[in-house]
Amino acid sequence: MNKDNQMKHTISVLLQNKPGVLSRVTGLFSGRGFNIESLCVASTLDPTVSCLTLVTSGENNIIEQITKQLHKLIDVIKVVDISEETDYVEREMVILRVKAEANTRAEVLRVIDIFRGKVVDVSPKSYAVEITGSTNKIQAVIDILKPIGIQEIVRSGVIAMARAKKN
Repeated sequence: MNKDNQMKHTISVLLQNKPGVLSRVTGLFSGRGFNIESLCVASTLDPTVSCLTLVTSGENNIIEQITKQLHKLIDVIKVVDISEETDYVEREMVILRVKAEANTRAEVLRVIDIFRGKVVDVSPKSYAVEITGSTNKIQAVIDILKPIGIQEIVRSGVIAMARAKKN
């Protein structure tokens, strides 16, 4: 929980892949004064259905009200607060452009290797690196590379899925 007694919630929404649906979903949040911290949406195996994953913070009872409102939207198929699941997998991807001059190149490569990232572009003065993992892992890489010199950051947003039952 954060200092305002608000928990982070990762919500998965299956919805019809039609124009305007995403706008109605995000409108529910903005209409109630809630910030969406992360949003990622893409089609599923069925191209007529999309899976939207969003991260927001709020008290449990308020998030419960929002999920009930989401259920009422005509093009919404299913809503699950994944953060209420006992076990789930969460991933995010980041591409960073990091200063990599002669005196810092080896250090940048060591950090990227430790976090199982990869260099995806090289220039005479920088590396573009890709890292995939939990939000905490992404933040750790950013914190370590910041003193070296991060020039640009692009993040994908969180995607999440409940773990399969073991039995």
